[in-house]
Amino acid sequence: MKNLTNKQLNFLVVLRVLVGWHFLYEGLSKLMTPGWSAAEFLNLSNWWFAPFYLWIAANPDILQIADFLNIWGLILIGLALFIGAFERVAAISGIALLTLYYFANPPFVGNDFGTQTEGNYLIVSKNLIEIFALTIFIVIPTGKYIGIDKFIFKKKVPKVMPLVNKSERPADNKIDEKQPIKRREVLKGLATLPALGVFGTALYQQAKWNSWEEKNLVDAQTSASTKSFNSVALKQLKQPVPKASVAGNEFSRLILGGNLLSGWAHSRDLIYVSQLVKAYHNKDRIFSTLLLAEKCGINTLLTNPILCSLITEYWKRGIGEIQFISDCAGLDYTNGPQPMPFNDYLDKVKLAIDTGAAACYIQGETADFYMSNNRVDDLAKVIQYIRDRGVSVGIGAHRIETIQACVDQGFNPDFWMKTLHDHNYWSAKHPEWHDNMYCFNPSKTIEYMESLPQPWIAFKVMAAGAIRPKEAFRYAFENGADFICAGMYDFQMVEDVNICNDILQSEVKRSRKWMA
Repeated sequence: MKNLTNKQLNFLVVLRVLVGWHFLYEGLSKLMTPGWSAAEFLNLSNWWFAPFYLWIAANPDILQIADFLNIWGLILIGLALFIGAFERVAAISGIALLTLYYFANPPFVGNDFGTQTEGNYLIVSKNLIEIFALTIFIVIPTGKYIGIDKFIFKKKVPKVMPLVNKSERPADNKIDEKQPIKRREVLKGLATLPALGVFGTALYQQAKWNSWEEKNLVDAQTSASTKSFNSVALKQLKQPVPKASVAGNEFSRLILGGNLLSGWAHSRDLIYVSQLVKAYHNKDRIFSTLLLAEKCGINTLLTNPILCSLITEYWKRGIGEIQFISDCAGLDYTNGPQPMPFNDYLDKVKLAIDTGAAACYIQGETADFYMSNNRVDDLAKVIQYIRDRGVSVGIGAHRIETIQACVDQGFNPDFWMKTLHDHNYWSAKHPEWHDNMYCFNPSKTIEYMESLPQPWIAFKVMAAGAIRPKEAFRYAFENGADFICAGMYDFQMVEDVNICNDILQSEVKRSRKWMA
């Protein structure tokens, strides 16, 4: 090995301290975060070794051990690198830990969805760079010259000293092991301790800042959660949503509504909400929401063909495999609700089926319009088109009169989609409809739907955010719904699933028997 100058050695020591700083702070941050767990990171794994990482996350005892080793591994490795103690052992351990991080969700082509990162990676990531940085300290152990290893391994320092200036080297290139350690050597070995003091000061200031945020800023944010949203971590999920069968398809009792994901929000008089929803739900947010839904046992999304390309990408990238029910809307709203050209309508249905929809249904407003405007034959053709392609078919409606008319016409769908909510919220009292009510006659809906033998998926159960989930879900299940469809943001998901499960596990007082 060629001789290194003091300048080169000092730069390597600075690199060692910087890597050690990062490891140490990562470990201490996790230690000081109440309830921190690697479960969320592990659950996002979607590469070859995903089963291994998911197995760890799914076993509480194993996960607890992994969390302990993760936290204290980072702390001890960081501290060792910082002060140059057992440097090679620390470097090898750090490489092992970073390798586990890297292969949990590597930034390969088509596999870049996962945990949040500071930037965009392609194969080379921060973890990979630090792996190679640590390799340097295995090959060139700087701690034996500037670090605690200078004292730990004093008798093992090579007789030829390549990392010092010639002026400091004995004439015969030998070390007198009996010679006491000089003051200059002690100072050199402890040279990184002032940096550790800087680290401690910075950590103290950060802890004070976090404490002030907690006490004074209700909406303060951390990397783990957003306090203003009162997020419920995935680890607080009590159990996955139960499922039931409809025409050969297994649907979760709680179905994820897709309006919010596609940027549609019933916002009443709040004109900015739709724009806000679209800004929030970028592609990665949509993917993370779908993946979180699957982790909660929600295996079905109800959406429209506008999301078909995103669903295809979600599947192809191996992020998840959530199935979807596609609404089949046949209205053009350019100049008020009017039927779109029939071939255009069929093209939308075909897109959903070709993408892989588990089921299709006539969208509620479309069925309301077609049945009230004597376009029954067109509706029948669309239903037959779906059936001919071997896909389950449903009929939706906002008005119970539409369902009655469909039954009178002899339509026999595999399932019904019908709005259901009470009117016990303030905007429902308004004498004029203004995007504030979706089930116009709940008592008549409950009475008539009880007589139908097909499964019933109730939607708009929260009246587009006017009714709390706890009341809305119970009302829907107790009044005959076999499934409920609910639009949920990612920060609401776990809490809503727990509410749904609590209701289903309690005594649900309903007169209509379960049809699925």
